[in-house]
Amino acid sequence: MDWQHDRTGAEKRGGPPAIELRAVTRSYGKGGAAVRALRGMDLSLAQGSFTAVMGPSGSGKSTFLQCAAGLDRPDAGQVLLGGEEITSLSEDRLTKLRRSRIGFVFQSFNLLPSLTVAQNVLLPQRLAGARQDRRRAQELLTEVGLAEHGSRRPGQLSGGQQQRVAIARALITRPQVVFADEPTGALDTRSAHEVLVLLRRAVDAMGATIVMVTHDPVAASHADRVLFLADGNLAGELLRPHPQTVADRMVALTATSQARGTGGAA
Repeated sequence: MDWQHDRTGAEKRGGPPAIELRAVTRSYGKGGAAVRALRGMDLSLAQGSFTAVMGPSGSGKSTFLQCAAGLDRPDAGQVLLGGEEITSLSEDRLTKLRRSRIGFVFQSFNLLPSLTVAQNVLLPQRLAGARQDRRRAQELLTEVGLAEHGSRRPGQLSGGQQQRVAIARALITRPQVVFADEPTGALDTRSAHEVLVLLRRAVDAMGATIVMVTHDPVAASHADRVLFLADGNLAGELLRPHPQTVADRMVALTATSQARGTGGAA
C-alpha cells in the first residue's frame, strides 16, 4: 500500500469534525468527596488532524480520552463522532462502534501474546465480525517496517516493534479517529521517535485523525496542535508546537495548578 494514495480520511476533511464535545461534564464520587474531572468541556477536532493533549496530573486528560473514545459516559453533554451523537448509544452499539470506527494505541501495547503479529493486526476486524483483510494487514506491516515479522509472536519483538504493530492494528479498520494514550511512554528515545514519525505519516499520507495524550513535549511537537487541560477545563492551545514552547507552557500550568491545590482526574 502506498500511503500517498490511501486518502480515505483526508478526503472527508470538508465534512463534520472527527470528534466533538459539547458541554461535557464528568465527576467521580459523591458529595463533598466528588471530583469534577471535566467541567463543561467544548471541543472540536477536525478530520485529518493530529492533536496532542497535555496537562498537569489531575487535569482531566484520561477522562477526556475515555469520554471522547466512548469508553466512559459523561454525566452531561454530548460526544459526537463524525457528526453522530454517541453519548446515548446502548452499550452494545457503542462496543460495535469502537471496534469498527475507533482505533487505539496504548502505552503498554496491549498485544495478545498467543497470537502472531499478523493476527494481532487483524484482531479489530475479527472482533467486529468483518472480513479479515490479510492483504491490508501485510501492507500495513510493510509500512511500519515489519513486513517479515507477521508470523512472529509479540514476545519476540522489541518494545518499539510491538508499538509499531499496535499502530498497524489501530489503522486496520480505517477508523475515523485513532486515540493514542502515552504511546511513547514505555519506549527509548530512538523507538519513540520512530513511532511518532509513523503517527505523523498516518495523518499526512493516509488522512488519519489522531488524538494523543502525552506528557512529553517532544512527542507533542509532532502534532499540528497541542491542547492544554487544567482542572477539567481547556487552558489554552499551541499551533505548530515547538518542544521548548510546550515545555514552558507545561511548567507554567503545573505551577498554577499546584498553587491552587486543585485535584481532578488524570
